[in-house]
Amino acid sequence: MNGASREALAAARERLDALTDSTSVDAGSLADELAAVTALLHREVSLRRVLTDPAQSGEAKAELAQRLLGTQVSGTAVDVVAGMVRARWSQSRDLVDALEELANTADLTAAQKAGRLDNVEDELFRFGRIVSSTTELRAALTNRSATTSAKGELLRSLLGGRADRTTERLVTRLVTAPRGRSLESGLESLSKLAADRRDRMVAVVTSAVPLSDTQKQRLGAALAKVYGRPMHLNLDVDPEVVGGIRVQVGDEVINGSIADRLEDAGRRMAS
Repeated sequence: MNGASREALAAARERLDALTDSTSVDAGSLADELAAVTALLHREVSLRRVLTDPAQSGEAKAELAQRLLGTQVSGTAVDVVAGMVRARWSQSRDLVDALEELANTADLTAAQKAGRLDNVEDELFRFGRIVSSTTELRAALTNRSATTSAKGELLRSLLGGRADRTTERLVTRLVTAPRGRSLESGLESLSKLAADRRDRMVAVVTSAVPLSDTQKQRLGAALAKVYGRPMHLNLDVDPEVVGGIRVQVGDEVINGSIADRLEDAGRRMAS
């Protein structure tokens, strides 16, 4: 997002944090309601355009949202949406993207309050690895001809009773309403949101053998020192990494594996 949309999203995040800090607000229920509004505005393009029309006053758009949603969702959800449509958005789609982010954040906040956020982070990462390594599963979850109910049933069979309820909710929403995104990018976005709940960055660490607790602590501390923020490590084991580790933080790769060092040396000799 750029310009006005970025500012509007930042304000919406602050509003959501203030609301979910209250013990009277059920963050999980709010997540469901915001997800329902996301689906509505994704489907109703003309309504989305009206609610983001810069020629209309913010109050007029907020009143419209209140009239349309007042009997459908809670007052808290209406307040969130009304506040968002009062703001200016660079593109109408940005409003829908922002609402979806807030729905996911509300679910993650509920997990954080219950002390389960670490589990959710790890499960999202592991599920992403399973999907990327299982062609048949990815095909089934991204099959455009498959019904929403069929995909939901598949996910229940995979995750039900095995993963945190928040993980199942987040993944199910992503798979059944991808909104043009790839499954991999959606899972990556969810993992980043989970890390952001504690102002942490995510490092994907690939090693030939599992790291010891001491190694994980040292690596986490070293990366936190380099990047100036706490670091959550998503750990993956790949026997083809002959030695050392491969660390990816965002788009930056810190490669210390023996295999890649040998490959680099071979390229230099060939040149």
